[in-house]
Amino acid sequence: MKPQSLFEKYGGFARINQIVMAFYDVVLDSEQIGQYFEDVDMKRLIDHQTKFVSGLLGGPVELDDQRLAKAHAHLHLTQADFDEMKRLFGETLAEHGFDPPDVDEVLTAIEVRRSVVVT
Repeated sequence: MKPQSLFEKYGGFARINQIVMAFYDVVLDSEQIGQYFEDVDMKRLIDHQTKFVSGLLGGPVELDDQRLAKAHAHLHLTQADFDEMKRLFGETLAEHGFDPPDVDEVLTAIEVRRSVVVT
């Protein structure tokens, strides 16, 4: 029997979408990174991020680092910006019932992409 993915364990697209929406509620209030989202179509971003996070969790979505790099290149994100995003995302996952080892696994998958996002 195949082990259950985190995507399946935590409820699939609908649940991941709720988590991503909660994450952006916190992000928008962040003094460190909130300004990056002032002129962003949040509905579209949440849709994209739901797919991205679903892929990180082992869901049926292909992750493309080239698209990720292109989407972030114009922002000139710093290491501190990335750290803040990662911290807030980890807190959001924990608040939504992710087990600590699963939070660590997701944050590790995000950390692998630091060099793609931070310029």
